[in-house]
Amino acid sequence: MSVVASSFFPFKLREARRWLNGPRLQSSFFGIWTLLVFAFLYIPILLLVIFSFNSSKLNIRWEGFSLKWYEALLSNKTLIVAFQNSLVVACATTVLATLLGTIGAWMLYRYRFPFQRAIGLLIFVPMVMPEVLMGVSLLVLFVQLLNLPLGFPTLIIAHTTFCFPFVLVGIQARLHGIDPALEEAAMDLGATPLQAFWLVIVPYLMPAIVSGALMSFTLSLDEYIVSVFTTGAQTQTLPLKVFGMAKVGLNPQLNALSALFIAGTVLLVLCSQLITQRKTT
Repeated sequence: MSVVASSFFPFKLREARRWLNGPRLQSSFFGIWTLLVFAFLYIPILLLVIFSFNSSKLNIRWEGFSLKWYEALLSNKTLIVAFQNSLVVACATTVLATLLGTIGAWMLYRYRFPFQRAIGLLIFVPMVMPEVLMGVSLLVLFVQLLNLPLGFPTLIIAHTTFCFPFVLVGIQARLHGIDPALEEAAMDLGATPLQAFWLVIVPYLMPAIVSGALMSFTLSLDEYIVSVFTTGAQTQTLPLKVFGMAKVGLNPQLNALSALFIAGTVLLVLCSQLITQRKTT
């Protein structure tokens, strides 16, 4: 019996060690870890959406289903004006950032000029610069150097400054997979360089352009810190108003507003996926 036991337990020990070090345990561990991360991220969002339909003003406990906070939100002129301001800034920023990012990525890919690498590195600085530092530097630029009144122009310039590098990065990644013969073939068929770029290169880059435009729109609509330094009294954006309301106290209208933004974000992501699939097929 002792001989059998002495040969059985080492075998089980080796099997246990093999199982602990095997891919099955690792996949199980990472699967559980992924579920915990998603739960940490999305359960608060789910609760926020649920409590946006709560009739209670305190949102401490559920008192019944109601749409009154959505009705109050739609009649809140202050938030509506702030949303309109954010929408104007985000749309203008999206157009400018997409144009600058597309043209900049194509120029860095297509042409060679002095200090090209240094210029390429400087373009990415707004992506890693602290937003407080960017906001202060832009405020100094607008007020002391350019003597510009703070308003829509300064907001749009500031948002475009940190948004267009994201467009440029995505388009540069797309350009690395392009076949150089496409442009040459279009020009051999009689197209001018501008026509070849517009009719051949732009359709190929369209998935990256759409993704960059949606990223710029989202970043601009959500930006708070840079907007604090570059906005005027009459051009308060929605994040600034929301933060001011949140400092006073939790307003159930903010739950309704957040739920609408979540629905809009999901809709934009679905549209982006549909556009990308159609362009790639």
